[in-house]
Order: sequence, then structure tokens, then C-alpha cells
Amino acid sequence: MTKISILGCGWLGFPLAKKLIENGNSVKGSTTSENKLSILEIAGINPFLVTIEADGVSENIDTFLAESEILIIDIPPKLRGNQDISTTLEMTFVRKIQNLIPFIEKSSVSKVLFVSSTSVYGDDNELITEETIANPETESGRQLLLAEKILQNNPNFETTILRFGGLIGEDRHPVKFLAGKENLENPDAPVNLIHQNDCISIIEEIIKQSKWNEVFNAAAPFHPTREEYYTQKAKEQNLVLPKFSSEKSNIKKVISSEKIETILNYKFDLKEY
Repeated sequence: MTKISILGCGWLGFPLAKKLIENGNSVKGSTTSENKLSILEIAGINPFLVTIEADGVSENIDTFLAESEILIIDIPPKLRGNQDISTTLEMTFVRKIQNLIPFIEKSSVSKVLFVSSTSVYGDDNELITEETIANPETESGRQLLLAEKILQNNPNFETTILRFGGLIGEDRHPVKFLAGKENLENPDAPVNLIHQNDCISIIEEIIKQSKWNEVFNAAAPFHPTREEYYTQKAKEQNLVLPKFSSEKSNIKKVISSEKIETILNYKFDLKEY
């Protein structure tokens, strides 16, 4: 039995925790909402109210990390587009990770899995592998990349970085937001998506196979154009079809998951897409 702490039991962290418990692991899970503590507990997760802020970390972080061998960090940067530039340049998310580091160092945690995003790559490459130089074009991408480096460069624990493409699931799909919209950009840009179930299974395999000090890109090997994919999904779900701009884009960005498929011997469930 492996003892695991999951920082952030939200859309991905909560079902991940339940699956890891099913597999015989002991899991502590954190939330920032007192109302969710009982929900975690009912699911068999040892619940903790933990807040990580740019100016400090809540007191019970030591207990949350105590006795755990693995820490999974799954907290989004939450850098909103309406923040002014002076706010985002303060590196809020990076400071949160920096504040967390001393607590990891003095805990029993020896392995960290950091959930990141393929947004750390720019749009100027056609085929993106783990060897592609990261060149983020968004503030959240920039701060994720800096957070990755802070964790990777720390000699007190081993860190694996997992960069997910666009997240989808039964209750989360971009087509619901795009339905009925007009003049949508980049009609011929490839999609780079990953289903919640694949996210969970990949994390399971990393832990099971002990693949640490690695960087993995994770997007399904399924890359139709945005126009093809979202038009088809809207039809399947009886939604108003989105309308795309006739202007072609120069975005040809395709995220390769060949490393995950090869090193983890992982097969994506393409029926989910």
C-alpha cells in the first residue's frame, strides 16, 4: 500500500483519489472548501482543508503531508484574463509553489507528480514532443513552466511533470461552450484533447511503474481539425452547430504522446473522443 497525498481534489483529483483507493492505496485529499470535506470522507479519502496562497500556506499542511511517500499537485493557476498585467506579473502561482516547497522538503514525501499543461508550448511548432523547447504564450503557461522548474530542480525529492492537453469528460466538453457561436477562429487547427479517464489511468501507470524524474505530454493520438471535431460533436449532442471563420490559421500544433505510449506502454481509449 502506497500512501499518497493529493493537493487539489477537484474535477480530476477527486475521481483520481477514488481510483487510487480502489487500487489499495491510502489517500489524503485536500480541498479549499469546508463543504467538500464530508464528500471526500464519504468517498474514503482522508480529508484536509488546505489553502496554498502567494503569502503563505495553511497550518495543517504538515499533517496533510505526514507519512505520505507521493504528493500529487493538481491545482490550476487560476490566472483570469481580466486581471491587469501588474497582478499577473506578481507570479502568484509560482509563489504558491515556492511556499509549498519547504513543507515538502521536511515531510516524508520523496516523489512529486505535478499536473501541468501543454500550454507551456507555443503555437509555432507543428509536432510537439517532450524535447520541444517550451515557449508559453499565456501568463498561466509561463507560471506553470516556472513552477515545473522549481520542482524539478529541487534535490530533496523526485519530480515527474505531466502536461495534459485540453481536458474533457462526461460533464466537461468545449463543444457546450462553442455551440451556436459564430466566426470561431482557427477552423483547421488540430485538436489536442485528453479524457478524464485517460488522465487517471496515466497517473496510475506512472505510480505503478515508478516513472519519476520524467516529463510526459498527454493528449490522445486523435487530431481532427477544430471545425471537423466540434461540428461533429454538436451534431451528436443535438446542439446548435458552431460556425467557424473562413480564414485559415497557421496553427498546426500537434501534441505527440509517443513517449507515454512507448515508455508506459499506454493505450488511449479513443472511443471516449
